[in-house]
Amino acid sequence: MILPLDIIIEAITFGIVVAGSLALLRGIEAIIDVRRRLGQDPATATRAGPASVFRGDTVRNPILLWVQSSTSLNDSKDRQKLRRELSQAGFDHPAAPVWYVIARFALAIGLPFLFLLSQKFAAKPMGGFGLIVVALILCGLGLIAPHMFVSNRGSARREQIEHEFPDALDLMVVCVEAGLGLEAAFIRVGQETLESHPRIAEEFNRVSDELRAGRGRADALRSLADRTDVDPIKSFVALLIQTDALGTSIGQTLRSYAVEMREHRFLKAEEKAMRIPVLMTVPLVACILPVIITALLLPPILDVMRTLIPALAGHH
Repeated sequence: MILPLDIIIEAITFGIVVAGSLALLRGIEAIIDVRRRLGQDPATATRAGPASVFRGDTVRNPILLWVQSSTSLNDSKDRQKLRRELSQAGFDHPAAPVWYVIARFALAIGLPFLFLLSQKFAAKPMGGFGLIVVALILCGLGLIAPHMFVSNRGSARREQIEHEFPDALDLMVVCVEAGLGLEAAFIRVGQETLESHPRIAEEFNRVSDELRAGRGRADALRSLADRTDVDPIKSFVALLIQTDALGTSIGQTLRSYAVEMREHRFLKAEEKAMRIPVLMTVPLVACILPVIITALLLPPILDVMRTLIPALAGHH
C-alpha cells in the first residue's frame, strides 16, 4: 500500500516541527540552568532577599499617607504592632499596614453593598429584618476575614520556618566547622537552602545583607528573632549573642544546639505519632461503631418483629 504524497509531506513536516520544538525547549532549559547556576535567575534573585536593606518603613504615597493619618495607624504603637504581625505573615512592605486597613474597610463596605445589589435583581428578594441581619453579618465578616487570613498565614509560616530550621542549622554547623565565619555561613546556608527551604533561606539572606550593610551582629540576630517569632530561632539567637559576648567557640556551641534540635524534632514527631490513636477514635466511633451495633441488634429486632406482629394480628 502506497501512501499519498500529501500525507507523507504532512508527516515529515510534523516530525520536523516536533523535533525543532524539542530542541528549542532543551536549549531554553540549558540556558535557564546555566543562569541559575551563575546566580542570574530573576526568580532566584527576587527570593534571595530584599532589594535594599536600607529600605525605610515610611509611606510616601499621599493617598496612603492620608489613610494612615485618618485611621488607628496614626498611633505609632498600633502601627508597629500591625507591621510586626504582617511581617511575620510574610508581608514586610512598608505600605502593608495601610493596605491591610484599606482591605478591611473595603470588604466591610463592599460585601453588604454587593449583597444588597444582588437582592435588587433577585427574583424573590429578601426583605425586612432578615435583610438587615445578613448585611450586618457580611459587614462583620469583612472586618474579621483579613485578620483571620493574616493570623493563619503567620501561624503557617512560623510552622514552616520551625520545620526548616533544623536542616539549615545542621548545614551551618558544617560550614562553621569547615572554617567559615558566621557571616559567611549565613550567606552559604542561604544560598544552598534557597530551593529546598525558601523561607529560612530568605531570613538568613536578609541577616547576611544586614551584616554586609554594617549592622551589628547582635542587632541583626535580634531582628531575625523578631521577624520569625519562632522559639527555636529565639533560643538560637540568644545562644549566638551570648557566645559572641563570652568569646567561646561558635562551632562547638552550634553543634550542641544542633543535637538538641534533632532531639526536639524526634520528640515532636513521636508526640504526633502518639496522637494518631486518639485521632482515629473519632472516625471509628462515627463510622464503624454504628455498623457493628446495627449488625448485632438487627437479628434480635427481626425475631421480635416476627414474633410480635403475628401475635398482635391474632388478638385483633
